[in-house]
Amino acid sequence: MRVKGPPSLDLSSVERRVIEFIRTEAGGGGVILGMSGGVDSAVVAALATRAVGGDRILALLMPDKVASDPVDMGDAADYAAMLGLRQRTIDITPLHTCFMDSVTWSGDRLAEGNVKARLRMAILYFFANCEGRIVAGSGDRSELALGYFTKYGDGGVDMLPIGGLYKTQVRSMAKHLGVPERIINKKSSPSLWAGQRAEDELGLDYEDADLILYLHLDQGCGRKRLLEELGKGWEEKVDRVLSRLVANSHKLKMPPIAEIGD
Repeated sequence: MRVKGPPSLDLSSVERRVIEFIRTEAGGGGVILGMSGGVDSAVVAALATRAVGGDRILALLMPDKVASDPVDMGDAADYAAMLGLRQRTIDITPLHTCFMDSVTWSGDRLAEGNVKARLRMAILYFFANCEGRIVAGSGDRSELALGYFTKYGDGGVDMLPIGGLYKTQVRSMAKHLGVPERIINKKSSPSLWAGQRAEDELGLDYEDADLILYLHLDQGCGRKRLLEELGKGWEEKVDRVLSRLVANSHKLKMPPIAEIGD
């Protein structure tokens, strides 16, 4: 029998708690968020709308002509309109092209892709500064734990409303909130290059990743216990997850400061 992953949640209770969290963090101002057409940003948008009202939210769509799927951008625009959000589309392609033309590029796809994430972060904060609002991130617990985000890119935010929810729990919350099925069911992608899919890069799907993360982070299972619980055939997946936890832990920490003095 398959070991159970993250437990089912009282979604109404979680909704209320996250709404109160957003209200507290936003204070008297509003919220800026990037919408990609994926489930995470859709859930954050829905919760933020319930928390502060659509008139106090600016949804930014920041496509790249090379990497962004027009269907995703259409889903983002449609859902923002459904929620009654003010939205603005800014094509980051010329910004990225200008940046890459200005540096000595080694041909590293990840380095080039991370520039796109950091350009999006800069745009979010430009509008946050101009409008006196805070930036809401859409990282979930699975992505944060695995380090599957760009440091000072999509990880550069003021608050993480769904940072306590595993990806599979986010999808359940999306259904609870009435997010369209076409958004809930699509494969996650950071849209840093054409055809990029999160699960392809991770080497396992989120259901399996969440199972391992839950057993390790919430139940305290080390590698030996994980393999005992999960059985044969899980060694590679377990090692993939555990190695990412170690390698990417720096992304969740403030930069170290040199201590001066005795």
